[in-house]
Amino acid sequence: MAPSDMARLDGQAALVTGASSGIGRASALALAAAGASVAVNYRGKSEEADAVVAQIEADGGRAVAVQADVSKEDEVAAMFAEAETVLGPLEIVISNAGIQKDASIGDMTLDDWNAVVSVNLTGGFLVGREAIRRFRAKGRRPEISRAAGKLVFDSSVHQVIPWAFHVNYAAAKGGLHMLMQSLAQEVSQEGIRVNSVAPGAIATAINAGERDEHKADMLKLIPYGRIGEPDDIGRIVAWLVSDAADYIVGQTIFADGGMTLYPGFRGNG
Repeated sequence: MAPSDMARLDGQAALVTGASSGIGRASALALAAAGASVAVNYRGKSEEADAVVAQIEADGGRAVAVQADVSKEDEVAAMFAEAETVLGPLEIVISNAGIQKDASIGDMTLDDWNAVVSVNLTGGFLVGREAIRRFRAKGRRPEISRAAGKLVFDSSVHQVIPWAFHVNYAAAKGGLHMLMQSLAQEVSQEGIRVNSVAPGAIATAINAGERDEHKADMLKLIPYGRIGEPDDIGRIVAWLVSDAADYIVGQTIFADGGMTLYPGFRGNG
């Protein structure tokens, strides 16, 4: 098989949570471009998810919008059931949904903490658990994919970089890192691949205000000299779940323009 063929996802069904915008949207589009059919999850209003579905269909792909709050156990199970009813057994799950509620530690409320942890960490657990259950029920289909299932978490550079005034977000992403590695350790012998992608500063709606006000300061943290685009992450996700990346298990792919190189220490060690 040619290397380019190994990156194809033809015949595979994928579910992407939080796929109506940003990195989730880019991941859904990249998966579809590689040949996968895609369930596009959204939490609230359907308009943006419907637009992603329409774009995939206009490009000749197959997609469906599925509503669910990933922090709700029953909604996660229903989301998977709906996706598989429409698209067939899932080979690929991207746990991407996430939120921020920023505050200094003195001002952060328990509701702020719980809201972020419930989506960013508990949501990852619920989606990951259901994905593994579905992969096990489906079994291996070597004519479709070398792995029995591919699960990718959207983490962050803040799984390793402390982030003052964002302790709920950083704590959730740090926990997500160990969730990913522990799941990979547990299920890799079954042929299930679990990995993460850890973006740095990416131009999405979640940080639009910060980019508008502090772009120059943000760029000082990025040796490569640019803020990333959602497509930078989407392309990595599509490759990571392909047979071209079949030997990658339990790893985090950092896509951050060098942010985790701690550029402030350059010449100052």
